[in-house]
Amino acid sequence: MSLRLLFFISSLSSGGAERVTANLANYWAKKGWEVTVVTLSDGVDDFYELESSVRRIKLAMLQESSGFSMVLVNNLRRLFALRALLKEINPHVALGMMEKSNILLSLAAKSVPNVVAVGSEHTHPPQVPLGRIWEVLRRRCYAHLGAVSALTTETRDWLLRHTSVKKVAVIPNPVPWPLPAQNPTLLPRTIVPPGKKLLLAIGRLTEQKGFDLLIDAFGRIASMHPDWHLAILGDGPLRSSLITQIKKGSMEDRITLAGIAGNIGDWYQAADLYVMSSRVEGFGNTLAEALAYGVPSVSFDCDAGPRNIIRHEVDGLLVNNGDVGALSEAMDRLMHDELLRQRMGVRAIEARERFAIERVAGMWERLFAELLVAKKKGN
Repeated sequence: MSLRLLFFISSLSSGGAERVTANLANYWAKKGWEVTVVTLSDGVDDFYELESSVRRIKLAMLQESSGFSMVLVNNLRRLFALRALLKEINPHVALGMMEKSNILLSLAAKSVPNVVAVGSEHTHPPQVPLGRIWEVLRRRCYAHLGAVSALTTETRDWLLRHTSVKKVAVIPNPVPWPLPAQNPTLLPRTIVPPGKKLLLAIGRLTEQKGFDLLIDAFGRIASMHPDWHLAILGDGPLRSSLITQIKKGSMEDRITLAGIAGNIGDWYQAADLYVMSSRVEGFGNTLAEALAYGVPSVSFDCDAGPRNIIRHEVDGLLVNNGDVGALSEAMDRLMHDELLRQRMGVRAIEARERFAIERVAGMWERLFAELLVAKKKGN
């Protein structure tokens, strides 16, 4: 099967759904598919690289809207621009990446009958509400999509209960291994002091990722583990407040906010333990990546995501969501026990197969084939 496939996403900035878009687009382009990636952004903030054979269209329509009338006008402009592209490119399948993109795609594709429109959810909806108007649109507009993908069964069940979606396929995010390196390059040895073990966390510095909770949890046990250093990769709006928190705890020599790195694989290879402190997660890409590199991991047991990745007491530990004391205890247990870390690390690499891009792309391809057959019969 070789298809014309169009991705529609807000941007290709540093983020989980954006990484998945780039990974899948590159994979199918290498297979000979005609792949187009359309973003609302102008591409200035692009972080992920695409194969040269992937057509890249930047609509430059991601401007902020002040007031309801401008929100309406700007989204109508986006809808008309996307509809024109669907008619021009005429893809077999158009795939929306994230909720608002799904909604715009569902409306744009209504008047382009040859296109199979598919949406994809990358969060667990009750944890990240869209706002009243967008929630109403999601509930009603998903009926116009051939299917919507969910990362977990919990999200699938929510979509079936709370939207008009006709079909939901549970498809996890792919985890390529080894990860491709790109700029900017940041070497672990420039951050982690010599002879120190690396406790690693990765993500945008936002409230959702819970790094304030992680800093608190590590601070409770840091004195018992003088040979460990916590490095947090990523950037975001809470950087200054997290720096203040680190200084307040006199932890400047034990915790580093290292910034953005394009060579994430080098960091996983250097890590002795990975920790995810997110308050909410749709899936947890970095958690799956850490396991694929053989890094035992600790995570809060969010309503969706980490429990579908970590196998408790097999390749990592899950603790009650938001329980900072339990997170400290789980980290302390693994930081103390090198043999346990080694045993879990051996099992962790099974994630390479569990989330292999070939396996995940195959799930998408079967969904596309099913929808295209149904579309043909309907015509």
